[in-house]
Parts: sequence; C-alpha cells; structure tokens
Amino acid sequence: MIDIKVPAVGESISEVTLVKWLKQEGQYVERDEVIAELESEKATFEVNAEKAGVLKTVGKEGDTLKIGDVVAQIDEAAARPEGKSAPAAAAAAQAPVAAANGSGAPANTPAPAVQAPRTSIPNDESKDIRATPVAAAIISDKKIDAGSITPTGTGGKILKNDVLEALAHPGRTPGKELFTRAERRERMSNLRKTVSRRLVEAKNTTAMLTTFNEVDMSAVMALRAKYKDKFKEKHGVNLGFMSFFTKATCYALQEWPAVNAYIDGDELVYHDYCDISIAVSAPKGLVVPIIRNAESLSMADIEKKVVELATKARDNKLSMEEMQGGTFTITNGGVFGSLMSTPIINIPQSAILGMHKIEDRAVVVGGQVVVRPMMYLAVSYDHRIIDGRESVSFLVRIKELLENPDQLLFGKDPVKALLEL
Repeated sequence: MIDIKVPAVGESISEVTLVKWLKQEGQYVERDEVIAELESEKATFEVNAEKAGVLKTVGKEGDTLKIGDVVAQIDEAAARPEGKSAPAAAAAAQAPVAAANGSGAPANTPAPAVQAPRTSIPNDESKDIRATPVAAAIISDKKIDAGSITPTGTGGKILKNDVLEALAHPGRTPGKELFTRAERRERMSNLRKTVSRRLVEAKNTTAMLTTFNEVDMSAVMALRAKYKDKFKEKHGVNLGFMSFFTKATCYALQEWPAVNAYIDGDELVYHDYCDISIAVSAPKGLVVPIIRNAESLSMADIEKKVVELATKARDNKLSMEEMQGGTFTITNGGVFGSLMSTPIINIPQSAILGMHKIEDRAVVVGGQVVVRPMMYLAVSYDHRIIDGRESVSFLVRIKELLENPDQLLFGKDPVKALLEL
C-alpha cells in the first residue's frame, strides 16, 4: 500500500481543497492516471496515481487538506481485474488487428451510426439549433428566437412542448416555479476567496484613480478584415483584437515606465520587459495568466499565447508559474457587452487597461458628423506612483497606435522613422 500525498504547489500555499474524485473507491487505476482534482487559492491541478493498483480514497470531496497530507492510497499488490490488460500490452495487441484490416482502426470497430434526420434552425449567433419538424414550423411561424427556448429533447433537441411553453410564458425560464422564495448557500472556493481578498486589498491599499478615453477602431477592423484569412492560413490562429492592444500597450509601457512599475516597500521597481496579464473568466472564477516578454513577441505569437492561456483557463489546466508575476494587466469587458467600467488594479501592479464593447457612434471628423466603430478605454492606476500626466499620456499613446496600426511595427510613424525624426 503506497500513500498519495498532496504535493507542494507553491511557496505561499499551505492548504488545498479536494474538489472531486475522478476515480472511485475500489477502482483499479493505472500508473500516472489522474485520480483527483485539487484546488489551491490560485489554481486547480490534478493528482496522478504513482503506481497501478486498487484505489482507496482517504479525503472527501470538499475537504481542506494540508500540503503533505495523504489524499489516497493505492494497493499495488492487488490483482489486475480480468479482461483489463496493461496499457502497453493492450496497444500491442491491437496493433496487428489494425494493420490486418488495412486501416488505422481495429477490425472490430463498429460502423458509424446513421444519424436520424433533424431540422436545424439558425439563430442570431449563426449556430444550428436542433428541433423537431413540428417545433421548427411553430418557431418559424411565430418568429420566436430559438436560442431563448430551453430544449428538453435528447441531445438538446427542441420539442413541440418546449416551444408551446415558451409561448405561454414569454420572458420566463420554462419549468421555473412562480413566486418562489427559495435560496441556497454554497461554500466559497479557495480561488473565489482569494479573488475577493485581493480585490478588497487593492481598493484599500492603493490610491486608485481611473482615466478614460475612446478609440476609433475603424483602421484595426479594416486591417483585420483584409488580412484575417491570410493570417489564419499562415499562422493557424485567428487575428483578434488582443494582439493589437497588447502590442500598443507594450510600446506605451516602454515610453511611460512608471505605468509598468510597482511599489515594494520604500522602493520603486521598474521593468525593462512587459509581462502582460490577461484577465480570463474561468469556470471557477477570474484568473490572470501571463504573456511573458510580450514586447518581444510577434502578433501571431501573441494570438497563439492568448488562445493557449484562455484554453488552459477554461479547462482548469493553468500552472502556478503561468499566473505568477505580471507587470501590467489587460481586461476585456467588451466580450460580455460592457460599454464602460472602472477596472480594479491587479496588485502589486500599478495599472490595468480596460477594453470595452465596440459600438457605432456619431463622432465629428474633419468638421463632419460621421458614424464610426468606437470603443471606450479605461486605465485604472495607483496615483502613489503614476501621475495624472503619465496615465493620460499613456492612454492617449495607446489610442494613437490603435488608430494608426501601421505604427505598431516601429512604435512610431513609418515616415518619421525613415527620416529619423
């Protein structure tokens, strides 16, 4: 019998929460197979079986465990269940069969099932929604937003009764009890408690102010529309807004180094590099993974890193190293529809940039009123280290770079760079 203990996950972390068991008591597990999911105050991580054998769970879901506590035991002397071969042996046994039928699949692989006919209804987000023919006919006749209907059919299919329920109770979630007074309590996760503590600490320990500006996104949107297909073909990743904002931010941070610094006791710590934290809404709370040395990365490298970190955040796969540090944070409330906000500083950093929703607005250009896609920008900053002139100039510089994206190559006007002005 060997003990599986809670591993050390960081210098400042002394306890974790057992979120859930991925393998059950008495189940036979293979070596390195994931058996449980633990959560610290900063991240979620997995525990692997150190040996093959029968699992004996020690901790319970929801338990708080200290680093080094025994979370499970494995009886490595237990006999392997009949019909369950070792992974290596199973792979070797399947290889000749796959080769014999002339394909990469085993000979006994069943033919793909034939799907039953279904009706697809495009909704406002251009996603197909499955519905029975009768339900689809009613939706079309009554011009109902299919996305607002709660499906109860197999595989998320909308049934006739689902549509009738939506018609009978517009604006209400189908099946929800009326005039309910029910309430429920949930224990805060370590991650949520840490986020709460740090946000309050930021408000109480910094002299935080916010300055606003707006940026005309016409040039960036035109550039994306022109090159997005070639960019995707060349680099295998979409050309999003984050790379433009990250590039612009890095140039502005290098011009205004106080915005990229923080206070440590009686000293100011300046950085010659830009480690950009990006705020990501993960299933268990807000996390801020970091793009290291963003000032040295290309647009494609930034986009790839954003996708990598966002995917890891959604899957709770971020490591401690990927979330520790950071010199400046960018948060995008626009993806949720926010028009304007005052973001809170991610301490010990001294400033944070807030992106918002792009919205067509009437603006004056050259004495004429025109409609342009505009975005409000906000920079919250610690006035103890950053003066008003620096914060406003920093934000204006980002605005200039985004409205003239050709300057993102050199950080200045190409003609002025050519003339060394």
